[in-house]
Amino acid sequence: MSRSNIQRSYLLSALEIIAVIISVIGVTLTIQRNMLCWWFNILACSLYAYLFFTYKLYGETILQFFFIVFNFYGFYYWLKGQRQDHEIRIEPINRTSALAQICLAATGGLIFGMVLKYCTDASLPMLDSQLAAFSLLATYWTSQKYIATWLLWIIIDIVYVGMFLYKELLLTAGLYAAFVGLATYGWWQWQQVRQKQLKN
Repeated sequence: MSRSNIQRSYLLSALEIIAVIISVIGVTLTIQRNMLCWWFNILACSLYAYLFFTYKLYGETILQFFFIVFNFYGFYYWLKGQRQDHEIRIEPINRTSALAQICLAATGGLIFGMVLKYCTDASLPMLDSQLAAFSLLATYWTSQKYIATWLLWIIIDIVYVGMFLYKELLLTAGLYAAFVGLATYGWWQWQQVRQKQLKN
């Protein structure tokens, strides 16, 4: 391995470590319903966009840019709700709407996967695209403060762990394994807060 390749490998490893730390902070702040979560998430998405591009995970790369847009929207939506209710209130989601949105995400993921498969040299195009589509849906649900977002994130993160292990992104696989635990805790925490809000 040439010196430039070794330096590049060290750079990517350092970048992955930084992205992991920032991502954990972002998810932890989301669980706590802290407005700062959105800014940490935006920074993490920016770092991962570069990282995923170097590993030819183009679906994940594009997903990060959509995440950034959704994070700005989420910040605005949470801020608006906080001003109206003086707190960030957790909401339920209608089952019919949830099912329709899941079907839409699956269809969008399939179309995106076909584009990646036949128009790029993407690695794992169909899996990559489906994870991207459902991650967007989960991020939208988070912005809407739907408690079901955590259940969706648990499923998505478990699949991500397998994909990143396959791609030998071990730190990122470890991060998403931690995300499974954090999402489980987030669901439990939001359930407690939701019960308190219903009593008020």
